[in-house]
Amino acid sequence: MLPLPPLSPAETAVDHEPEIYSRTRRVILLFLFCLAQFLDSFNNSALFSAIPALEVSMGMTESQSTWIISGFQLTFASFLLISGRISDVYNPKTAFVGGVAGLAVISLCAGFVNDTIPLIVLRALTGIASAMTIPSALTLLVNVFPEPLEQARAIGLFGGCGCAASVLGLMIGAMFVEWTSYHFVFWFVTIVATPAALACVFVIPPEISNTKDNIKPAAAKWKSLDLLGATILTAALILFIFAVTSGSTDGWASVTVLVPLIISILMVIGFFYLETIIPVDRAAIPPRTWFYHNFSVLFGVALFPFLWWSTVFSIFTTLWQNVFEWPAISSALHMIPIGVASFVISFTGPLSRIFSPKWIILTGLSFCMVATALMALGGGKPEEYWPYIFPAFVIGSAGAMLTYTHTNIAIFQAAPSSMAGTVGAIFNGALQSGSAIGLAGVSSIETSVEARHGGSHEYSGRAAAFWFLFTIISIEIISVSIFYDRSTDHKPQPTHGNLGNPARRSTDSDEKLNDANVTIIEKADLADLPV
Repeated sequence: MLPLPPLSPAETAVDHEPEIYSRTRRVILLFLFCLAQFLDSFNNSALFSAIPALEVSMGMTESQSTWIISGFQLTFASFLLISGRISDVYNPKTAFVGGVAGLAVISLCAGFVNDTIPLIVLRALTGIASAMTIPSALTLLVNVFPEPLEQARAIGLFGGCGCAASVLGLMIGAMFVEWTSYHFVFWFVTIVATPAALACVFVIPPEISNTKDNIKPAAAKWKSLDLLGATILTAALILFIFAVTSGSTDGWASVTVLVPLIISILMVIGFFYLETIIPVDRAAIPPRTWFYHNFSVLFGVALFPFLWWSTVFSIFTTLWQNVFEWPAISSALHMIPIGVASFVISFTGPLSRIFSPKWIILTGLSFCMVATALMALGGGKPEEYWPYIFPAFVIGSAGAMLTYTHTNIAIFQAAPSSMAGTVGAIFNGALQSGSAIGLAGVSSIETSVEARHGGSHEYSGRAAAFWFLFTIISIEIISVSIFYDRSTDHKPQPTHGNLGNPARRSTDSDEKLNDANVTIIEKADLADLPV
């Protein structure tokens, strides 16, 4: 059989001759990409320290203050896919600069708001702006660092900045609340993002993401976005995350939870059916994506790291401030081991070029298992911080960061480089969705156990939540051990015409498109075939 041409119209320069930039320019670009990742994580974590002040200042209810956090996560996870497709089909530089500039403007407005509903709306808009930065940053990063070893190191550092920002956000937010005002939590983002957006306009070269689609008219590129599919999946994610987030407070049998949950499941089924009947080069998530080597198992692993960090943050910040009555700054300082361990481990990206990502991911999950068991066994008293919680933070954060970093690297190597925006959107959507869904389960277990065993001032509910997390880690370890195939480790990225495993079956739509392409090629080259 004759080789097939690439199926995607969004083929980047990396698929051919990668652009070579000076070391200084690449370092500056990496710094700007990491800065955007830092701001996205800061936007989420800094509000944990500011929530008590916001509740007092605006007279918020508990459910309203919850939406200050979840409103950001909801829109961030939901708009990642559209952002990823825009980054693949259009110029990712435009998406990245627009996202960073949007963060600056929206955060400036949020700092002047003193009413609950407008603030929740602005937080939701912040999630949309943040969603524009991540897939586009990953697309640009992959193009700037095409060499596998450098790319692995850059992706690791990119992820490490986000994890470090989660802890620094708690500390910076606490300092603003204690010494100035919670308004500066929002204005800090504006102060950092404004010069960053201006620098990106001049530093990011316009040719870094040139695609064959750039010569097409705007209408043709607009049609290739699959807006219908992306809209269906976005609406489904919004409804699904809303349902699982509300389940722990409104009850899983309530109409508020069941109706959006059922509708979201039906919409997801409809989305995946739609993707099988439209041309592959228009699909928001081409069905063949799930058949790239190890892509599905890596997607499952991506559901875990943010869930581990979010569970630790939510449980211990509440315990320390509400039960132990520690100041916000003291609580943030006790979280420092998480940030330090995460940032140090982020430099282990090159290990994926030496060892199999399978063994590194399993090592990270094993560390998380040990740490989670420690937190389940102790932590309900202030004096138990050093013997139980401190080592758990160090070991668990190292494990979660190993899992996060090398899953991120492996999933980009599993798919073509011209799908970097879509892959980045899928990966980060899995991170956020896993966090939202898992936290709903953790909260429900904690609440139900506390209702029977001493209330919120006892540690039994929190211990039960950690044992639930321990069970999830066990399932992840079993899944990776069985389903991860090491045969394609350290091999070149596949192209759109090669899934990396010819034995796998493609979808009906893929087969129809491939058959059509083969027919065209055979007719064109018929005269050259030997008799």
